[in-house]
Amino acid sequence: MVVTITTQANFYSPFKIGLLVVVIAFFMFTLYGIITVEWIGEWEGLEASTSFWIFITDISSLVGLIIRFIGSLIAAVAYCYYFIKKGLSTHLIDKVLKIVLISEALYWFSFITSGIWGVTPVLDSILGEPFTLFSISFILSTGIPCLFEAIVLPIALFKIVTHLNPTKLKTGAIKWGLIAGTGYIFVWWLNNAGLWINALIIKGTQYLTNYPINMISFISTIFGLFALGIIALFFSKKSIGTKQIELLNLKIVGAIIVFAGLYFLWNYIAGIVYGTELWSVWYAWLLGHNLDLWALSLPLVGISLLFRNRQ
Repeated sequence: MVVTITTQANFYSPFKIGLLVVVIAFFMFTLYGIITVEWIGEWEGLEASTSFWIFITDISSLVGLIIRFIGSLIAAVAYCYYFIKKGLSTHLIDKVLKIVLISEALYWFSFITSGIWGVTPVLDSILGEPFTLFSISFILSTGIPCLFEAIVLPIALFKIVTHLNPTKLKTGAIKWGLIAGTGYIFVWWLNNAGLWINALIIKGTQYLTNYPINMISFISTIFGLFALGIIALFFSKKSIGTKQIELLNLKIVGAIIVFAGLYFLWNYIAGIVYGTELWSVWYAWLLGHNLDLWALSLPLVGISLLFRNRQ
């Protein structure tokens, strides 16, 4: 069986074009992460315990990044080929989806070492070490986010793979797709909120009160992303059990996707314009290490879902 649409007007829909941009952005930001790996060897000359953890976490992250790059490359090539040929066999589509989902799951799992390192201050405090402000910052910016993303997302993504079977109903895939989508929003919230808290611990609250652009970014991160995650959580809970994607309220899905993408788009633009003047760990993360920036292209998909009846 080949998935194809005979008329060009119907084939090149806003949704498919938007998805093409998202897939390419996903590949390009992952490629950028691969070619700008500058931290290899940063563990040399450090204290033994710190050097050990940095070595372990850096190597683990690099392996995960390479796996994600392979998945993003396959996704980009397959979708471009789909556009050129105006159709692919359902077997090939199913195979590509499984490879991409598995690679993404393994990428997120690679942060398990960072998560373990991030909660070592708790273990140290049990053994009598002082629990400092840095300890709190490290747990919030590294421990909790990395453990959450290394456990929740791989489980959800692997569960989707198990339900991508022509002989099975779509209910399971939709259920775990909703869980994974909601999980991504909370991962983004934990990562970005943790880094903002870290920045304030270092810079002080005047870093917000003196710079309105930082205040907007902080509020949109701490409260905006969290609120979006709660909305996605309630929507997913209500929609679990849906048997076909078409039966979902795609307008709500589109709205969630749009706002998630606008968060990244806004902060990326603000970071480029003001980041060099207001540099901190937040901007270092946003502009230098944030591989989730591909999500700034998501509004193109979300808007097409919002206005799908007008296509």
